[in-house]
Amino acid sequence: MTRVVVESLNLEAQGVARPRDENGVPGKVVFIHDALPGEDVEYQSYKVKSKFEMAKLLKIYKSSPSRIQPKCPSFEECGGCSMQHLDTRAQLAMKQRVLEDNLRYLGRTKPEVLLRPIAGPAWEYRYRGRLSVFKIPKGRILVGFHQKKASRITDMLSCDILPKHLSDLLPHWRDLIGSLSKPETIPQIEFAVGEDIQPGSRSSVFVLRHMAALSKDDQELIRAFAQLHQIHIWLQPGDLDTAYPFYPEKSHLCYRLPEFDIEIPFKPTDFTQVNHQINQVLVGHAIRLLNPLKHERVLDLFCGIGNFTLPLARLSREVFGIEGSEGLTQRAQENARHNQLSDSVNFACSNLFEVTPEVIKSWGLASKWLIDPPRDGAMALATALASLASSEKSSDKDYLPSRIVYVSCNPATLARDVGILVGQAGYRLKSAGVINMFPHTSHIESIAVFERP
Repeated sequence: MTRVVVESLNLEAQGVARPRDENGVPGKVVFIHDALPGEDVEYQSYKVKSKFEMAKLLKIYKSSPSRIQPKCPSFEECGGCSMQHLDTRAQLAMKQRVLEDNLRYLGRTKPEVLLRPIAGPAWEYRYRGRLSVFKIPKGRILVGFHQKKASRITDMLSCDILPKHLSDLLPHWRDLIGSLSKPETIPQIEFAVGEDIQPGSRSSVFVLRHMAALSKDDQELIRAFAQLHQIHIWLQPGDLDTAYPFYPEKSHLCYRLPEFDIEIPFKPTDFTQVNHQINQVLVGHAIRLLNPLKHERVLDLFCGIGNFTLPLARLSREVFGIEGSEGLTQRAQENARHNQLSDSVNFACSNLFEVTPEVIKSWGLASKWLIDPPRDGAMALATALASLASSEKSSDKDYLPSRIVYVSCNPATLARDVGILVGQAGYRLKSAGVINMFPHTSHIESIAVFERP
């Protein structure tokens, strides 16, 4: 057991400290779970490596003014949230600081303007996710998120980041799965909440993954459960493509972007943002930063089912959306037709992790790009733009967009790509800021704006 003052917080909301010897020389880094910067704490290491240690918090002698009482009774155990002990304003400040540090040390630059952070409701915000299911040896069923740093499932009966009607269902899911003939063959339940046809109301779809065939009795129990709780249930016997509506036989899910008069239907297995309120704000913010004009052609890369593409089509001459998944590309085309935008939107399926200058030129001229990649970032795109910028052919530079808005879910890969765009492709990092899409977690969503002189 050792006493130390915590210096900072890492990306996983662990306190970072460097204990000093009797001569005041700092030793190796210690990551202390649930400790906050400035706190005087006592800890005990449970994992010792040559360059760092992992430790649990034993006692706090002096607390941080940002420390609060976690709302969730499962906080100490559950891995779903890591920051409930930190005031929400301090969470946002920490995420902004992480973004700035990544841009400075990995991207070797800083934005000309730091955008004001975007934040929304701190609770009941998660409209899409995946619950794990586990049958413990004594026969009891657990339904919830994984424990911190463990493969075990948290023994939880409620969850405050889920909408209340989803949280209230957790113990009922335990009962249902426990009543099935082979509960051990149900590994997970995926959920998605959409806006209903009636404004203000919402519909919930649960996708039940099952590794063995369901008996007629099982199916009847599931059908009765859906009727009782007024939810929709899909069954998934194999991979995601095998999921289908079970009860009722037809399910309608959508979310709306009222600022642009857009309605986006989606399947519960489609990728959509988990936080509908923040997504509405993010889409409007990103499009205003891009500032598409009626005469301009715009590219939306990693476009998914059209989250940015369709609103962009309201404001520009033409939008070309590119996505790496055939299924999502097809869904985006259907959504364009649904919103009567087929004349101003085109879609293509292409691997955006293997982009070359020739591929970019095949897309045609576009004055502005919006990029929304997964966690791996958009290194191939940035590198291809750098090649066009350094080309001896002056015509190649015509394919460089004058402005790029980059929406990121990983500050490290964003910073890496910033280094290429600024250091090699000749762009300026005009502005950047964070979006708190996942309150109480270490997940950092951010946005950056690039311009070429």
